[in-house]
Amino acid sequence: MKKEKPQGQWRRLDNAAKIFPVIASETMSQVFRVSVTLKEPVKPEILQQALEDILPHIRNFRVKLRSGIFWYYFEENKKIPQVQRESTYPCKYIDPHGNRKFLFRVTYYKRRINLEVFHALMDGLGAVSVLKDLTKRYLQLVRGEDGFWKEDDEKKPEEQVFTAKDSYLENYRDLPRRKYSSRPAYQLEGNYLPLGTGQVLHGYIQVEELKQVCRRHGVSITKYLAAALIWSIWQEYLKGKPWGQPVVLNLPINLRAFFESDTMANFFAVTMIGYLFKNPDIRFEALLARISHQMDEKTDKKRLEENISYNVSREKEWYLRMIPLLLKRLAVNFVFRLKDQAYTMTLSNLGVIQVAPEEKEDIERFHIMIGVSRRQPLKCTVCSYEGEMVITFTSVFSDSHLQRRFFDKLREDGIKVRMEGNEPSSARKRDMYPRIRRVLILQKGGEAKASRMVKQVEKTGGQVAKGIKGYLNGSRDWKEELRRRFHI
Repeated sequence: MKKEKPQGQWRRLDNAAKIFPVIASETMSQVFRVSVTLKEPVKPEILQQALEDILPHIRNFRVKLRSGIFWYYFEENKKIPQVQRESTYPCKYIDPHGNRKFLFRVTYYKRRINLEVFHALMDGLGAVSVLKDLTKRYLQLVRGEDGFWKEDDEKKPEEQVFTAKDSYLENYRDLPRRKYSSRPAYQLEGNYLPLGTGQVLHGYIQVEELKQVCRRHGVSITKYLAAALIWSIWQEYLKGKPWGQPVVLNLPINLRAFFESDTMANFFAVTMIGYLFKNPDIRFEALLARISHQMDEKTDKKRLEENISYNVSREKEWYLRMIPLLLKRLAVNFVFRLKDQAYTMTLSNLGVIQVAPEEKEDIERFHIMIGVSRRQPLKCTVCSYEGEMVITFTSVFSDSHLQRRFFDKLREDGIKVRMEGNEPSSARKRDMYPRIRRVLILQKGGEAKASRMVKQVEKTGGQVAKGIKGYLNGSRDWKEELRRRFHI
């Protein structure tokens, strides 16, 4: 009888994910955070149990990163991740050789539960789904309720595994190549915080007040926020004067709504929205109209299909697929540096987060933030829950002039704003984050790299011996190993 091959032991990275392991480092983490603030202090032992309870149902989340001959790939990780108290600045680099080789971490601080994820694993919407299930199980344990999956759930427990299919490949169509502009945009500059630190500033507003302003202008919330941010950059950095480079926002677009996908892997496209300020007398209303028109054009389904076609076509070229990973790293880093110069900063709107009615009484709000670096010094994220919107700026600059100018713009339009942040942001209320001891960080991450090398050398001999034994006794399939390493 032919032995059935184990399913789900490894999988390819999706099309968008392939770039992140190549460019990630201690200085540019490519990590984002989604967090939930409860109305009672977090109990760490119960949070650990909740994490262990949901692990069997999120098998595609339980992976480690491995490098093949031509690409990275994910392999199942059967270890148990450990919940820890938050003790570092948000969105710190996740070392693929540390952290029990998991590509995510769960931390807590007072009433807040944090889920930090390496972007190669999934995007923000996927991470929110994981965090909601973790929170659901935690609250069940706190109440003393049995079982995570109830009998009336739509799917059986064995079927409730996160789908990690590559929706880019599923929705790929061979379309005419569209050339994308990489014209340099205006770059933000300022005084940097010490390496390893970061500034977080949250602005809390009422969604209904924001909607009233948007209705007055006849635009969506994202269009208004994008225009207000571009306007604030022009006013704060360029002093309202004409400039030879455009102010451009990098705007991630959720593709699930356009292509009916339920994948928990990455499935987003990025579009550039910007304006070249030639006329110093332009009014905000005129700028908003231009930004609104751009977004209507660039978020059309046809344009998004062209975006998918352009990105996937590169992956399908046989001569590019045959380039060894080492050379791909050099090439991808070079291209990424060029694209880095094509936008000023990132604005990501995750939309409305919803939970089950029985969980609302225990949850106060959600936050989302993206890691920053000196190459990408300032980013803005938005999410809403129960009528409140949280606009979060993460930055490596020592000042928060732009953030405050942006919130002042909202106030000018009649929107009340309450601010909160961590210690570097000099916000009034800072007890929502721990005070981090200042730690000397070796230049270029030498200490971290040295520790990784020790771990790798220590385990190499045992891994090789175990692998050879597996092939001899038949527990490992050499054909499966070839598919894994070479993506055949």
